[in-house]
Amino acid sequence: MIKRTLLVLLLALLVLAVVIAGNTWRTPSRQLQVPAVQKVAVDAKAAAERLSGAIPIRTVSSFEGAQQSGEEFRKLHAYLAQQFPKLHATLKKEVVGDNALLYTWTGSDPAARPVALMAHQDVVPIAPGTEKAWEVEPFSGQIKDGFVWGRGTWDNKGNLLAQMEAIEMLVASGFQPRQTVYLVAGDDEEVSGLRGAKPIAELLKSRGVRLEWVLDEGLLVTEGVLAGLDQPAALIGLAEKGYGTFFLSLDTPPGHSSMPPSSTAIGSMSAALAKLEANPMPAAIGGVAREMFATLAPEMKGFGRVALSNLWLFGPVVQGQLEKGVSSNAMLRTTTALTIVRAGNKDNVLPGRAEAAVNFRVLPGDTLASVEAHIRKTVANDAITIKQYPGNSEPSPVSPTDSAGYRTIAQSVRQTFPDAIVAPGLMIAATDSRHFAIVSDAVYRFSPVRARGEDLSRFHGTNERISIANYVEMIQFYHQLLRNTVQQPQ
Repeated sequence: MIKRTLLVLLLALLVLAVVIAGNTWRTPSRQLQVPAVQKVAVDAKAAAERLSGAIPIRTVSSFEGAQQSGEEFRKLHAYLAQQFPKLHATLKKEVVGDNALLYTWTGSDPAARPVALMAHQDVVPIAPGTEKAWEVEPFSGQIKDGFVWGRGTWDNKGNLLAQMEAIEMLVASGFQPRQTVYLVAGDDEEVSGLRGAKPIAELLKSRGVRLEWVLDEGLLVTEGVLAGLDQPAALIGLAEKGYGTFFLSLDTPPGHSSMPPSSTAIGSMSAALAKLEANPMPAAIGGVAREMFATLAPEMKGFGRVALSNLWLFGPVVQGQLEKGVSSNAMLRTTTALTIVRAGNKDNVLPGRAEAAVNFRVLPGDTLASVEAHIRKTVANDAITIKQYPGNSEPSPVSPTDSAGYRTIAQSVRQTFPDAIVAPGLMIAATDSRHFAIVSDAVYRFSPVRARGEDLSRFHGTNERISIANYVEMIQFYHQLLRNTVQQPQ
């Protein structure tokens, strides 16, 4: 009996091993096979100098209003017109709202559905007190050690000027797109896009425009970030998480600190925030994350390939490991971040009011309503008032991978970065592109920027920079992308 049981177990293990091996080694690559191309020649020095010249123009966006840096935006507009004369002579330019830009490059085929490239002009400020940590003056645009340095080189003037460089060259060569191309440059992406990108999307909708696809800033060409993958990973964002800030407030009778009650405003609010942080919304390997892993698995080595090819078995192990990393955890769940706490103004006075802000990045499948329900259930304190920030937005729709737009972008990535593995991904931050769901079902988020793990802290941080070699690749990517729109892969 024991022998028979052992034989059955051994047979079961053998069958399991065969199934695992079959799933692992027989799963075909999903990489798009593309013809090699001769990349367009770029005057690297001149292009870098043009980007460098845009950085000292301090187009810092503000929640307070468009006029905070209005003169700087107008300087940038004049600079772009001066540096890209052929583009401005050929494309129709419109200023939408105060400072947002919409360019229209009319295509040769009126029946072809148009496409849109997006970037944004505005930048985030330098964190007070960190200026001396920069290797160069943050708004200098200095060219040093093969890089262009300064705020905006990566996010997002690099993308904007790379797009304009590509269009300038194409116009000079006599190229005309088959489809009309819109170039969208918002002026307040860093503070929600409500004054720039959203009105542009609404304007296009009012004109009856329906875009075949949209490409905005987003995920990167990461190098050495994914364990088990030797090649760079170029991730194309199919969706982005929603943005949900909730303001919590609690009013209690103020009093003297010498006679504190058993429960205070600060204590109650602190307990509520601690509960929210200790009890995040549930995680799962599903949706876009699962599609990303399925695409990457055949390209990986070692146990990573085995595990990702057999999530039906190793899913809990993989999920447990992913939840340990801040970036990978963010792909699996709606995240909770405690960002603002205010209470009290004197050391011997019990404050009568405590306030806090909690920011959630909402996973597709969750909603702002489900997040609010989670807050109320977790906090379990009816005395705490909960209000939503007016600029909150739901998760974006998930764009398809079987569309002409995705294939065209993937083809262009493979031709520009032939060493990279292309896969779909989820954008965990918010971009202007979320406003364009009203005019397109295929909205993608990808920046042709190479980044290693140590570079990620430069994003909105100190020593932001872009290498000149990578900036050339960015220009070549947009040039190839626009050429590929003429003959989209089927």
